[in-house]
Amino acid sequence: MKERTIFFWMAALFAAVYLVPWSSPEVSRALGEAFLMLQDYARKHVITCLVPAFFIAGAVAVFVSQASVLKYFGPRAPKILSYSVASVSGSVLAVCSCTVLPLFAGIYTRGAGIGPATAFLYSGPAINVLAVVLTARVLGWQLGLARAVGAILFALATGLIMAFLFREDEARRQAGQLHFPGENERSRTLGQDGLFMLVMVLILVAAAFAEPDPGSAALWRGIFAVKWYLAAAFLALLLVMLRRWFKKDEIRTWVESTWDFTKQIMPLLALGVLAAGFLLGRPGHLALIPEQWIVSLLGGNSPGANFFASLAGSLMYFATLTEIPILEGLLGSGMGQGPALALLLAGPAVSLPNMIVIVGVLGIRKTAVYVAVVVIMSTLAGVLYGTIVS
Repeated sequence: MKERTIFFWMAALFAAVYLVPWSSPEVSRALGEAFLMLQDYARKHVITCLVPAFFIAGAVAVFVSQASVLKYFGPRAPKILSYSVASVSGSVLAVCSCTVLPLFAGIYTRGAGIGPATAFLYSGPAINVLAVVLTARVLGWQLGLARAVGAILFALATGLIMAFLFREDEARRQAGQLHFPGENERSRTLGQDGLFMLVMVLILVAAAFAEPDPGSAALWRGIFAVKWYLAAAFLALLLVMLRRWFKKDEIRTWVESTWDFTKQIMPLLALGVLAAGFLLGRPGHLALIPEQWIVSLLGGNSPGANFFASLAGSLMYFATLTEIPILEGLLGSGMGQGPALALLLAGPAVSLPNMIVIVGVLGIRKTAVYVAVVVIMSTLAGVLYGTIVS
């Protein structure tokens, strides 16, 4: 299987080099957009979002016992508990569809069931309190409310559907899970480990906190004004914890685990960002697919318009909160209310870079089903919402 995969990528690369008319103005412009989008992503997200996320994923793999993951996210965990924890955990992070990937990979490889893991995967970027508030303020309270309700229901429904469709695979996977000797032997208390994880999450949340709209509540603007002070304070506290509570070999193992996740995810993520930039470009910049084509297909509230909005949203990459000004422009160009909601529900939670990395964790079949579930549910929600508001 590995050799076929290598051959496939070699053949695809050769075909691209041989067949793509790189000298044409359209392709050259799209290629420039691809690298500009990768640069934009590197400047805005790698240090503030991905690096903390990789360290959290590494800590989950090393310091969180398999028994703890199985207790809250495992296939036999009570559904109310596992899906509630997955949804709440994701919503607290308020990260984009790419930053959530190391965290998702961490809990899934540690033994979490595919249902709670994919509920977490969806909820992280989709259930963002600040994004919901800003949506209501800029695009109208109806759309903001529909986004909030839809995202919560989608996180639960996506996880339940994935768990049902792959219940046999999960049963085999659960039967193959092993207990790691010595994993319950810890030099720290459970409370110390929990506080350590919490501080890392707070570093991620503070560093990734996006700039709110000038008209947003004073609370959000106040947090943004001191975000770097908060991040520095939490980082200092983390260093104190590492010095007092952890042994050198534990820290070394943690760093090695973090590096393993980085090697697994970063190359695929970079490839996905390049592909998204080549096809769709940065917001407001022309790439291979003209923006006018997208706008012309999003008018009205037909099932086709809603499906296209969901599909386009699932391929595009949205940094946290950037979907709102983009949608504001599309609505001004004639986009229907239903397709707007469909894009809001599918876009922030899924993207082409996101899909490529998920394939490496779940495989092609499960990734395809996950994306299809999100796109179909977003389409149906858009049609329903468009019918109600019209």
